[in-house]
Amino acid sequence: MKSLWKSALAFAVIGLLLYGAADYGAERLLYREGHTNPFFKIETAPERSYDWLILGASHAMPLDFADFNAWMERESGRRILNLAAPGTGPLYMRFVLETFLDRLHAGHLLYVADSFSFMSRDWNEERFADATLLRRTPFDWGVAVRLAGYVRSDDVSPKALLDYAVGFSKLNNRERFQRDAWEGEAQFDRVFRPSASADRKRIEYLYGTAAPDPAALARYVGEFTALIDLARRSGMRVVVVKTPVPPSFRGLMPGEGAFDQALARVLGERQMPFLDFSATLNDPSLYFDTDHLNRAGATRFFTQSLKPILQH
Repeated sequence: MKSLWKSALAFAVIGLLLYGAADYGAERLLYREGHTNPFFKIETAPERSYDWLILGASHAMPLDFADFNAWMERESGRRILNLAAPGTGPLYMRFVLETFLDRLHAGHLLYVADSFSFMSRDWNEERFADATLLRRTPFDWGVAVRLAGYVRSDDVSPKALLDYAVGFSKLNNRERFQRDAWEGEAQFDRVFRPSASADRKRIEYLYGTAAPDPAALARYVGEFTALIDLARRSGMRVVVVKTPVPPSFRGLMPGEGAFDQALARVLGERQMPFLDFSATLNDPSLYFDTDHLNRAGATRFFTQSLKPILQH
């Protein structure tokens, strides 16, 4: 029996060593192929201090596609770090901001507000456990401790912490040898052909089929309020914007009026600007899909609207 226990223990130790080696290899590979993940960007940021930090969901991401962020820096004379991530609401972005402030500094925060990300758990609590984000997030003890706090206090699933701690999603990443780039980046120079059915499918994906829930909106506006208050306490000046979207898509967005009113109230109380550019670029040739700016659209948006903000 004693020999059996020794064999079992040796087997367990060997298994743990093999798992550890595989996890280490996956972590090293993450750094080789990393690109889009906000925590990877924080970990590998070339500067310690920035003039502008950009947060938000996918509508902010074209501003960092290809060489566009570097071009904006040259044109504006400002150092910019874009930590936007697809499908991430204010709860997840607060998690990103807290991690950023542990390591880096920025004088200003530009938050790109997407209404869909304020209306569902799918884009907030559930995003913490999403494998597509976890498999590209570098392991860090400080991030793990912070994530444990979100599990304890913000109704994030314990599965997110377990997955992050043991590296399960990294080890099972079938795209481990591919660059971590959101699929939209490959379409940045594309011109989208308008499609009513594509608009409807995209709206249904983002907002669901049920009517917007006022309680959910209030909950995530509260999370957003905590985020901007944290930024202010850290000495950052905050500007909130809505980026352009085509009129065919804009007309289908549910609950947009209530969303605008809720954000305007919170930001007005704090004397922070809320700049709505959603209706400023109506030409469909300026988008690569139903609602994201292509290179021509991002260039025009930057030149007409964003550059004066960054330089002010």
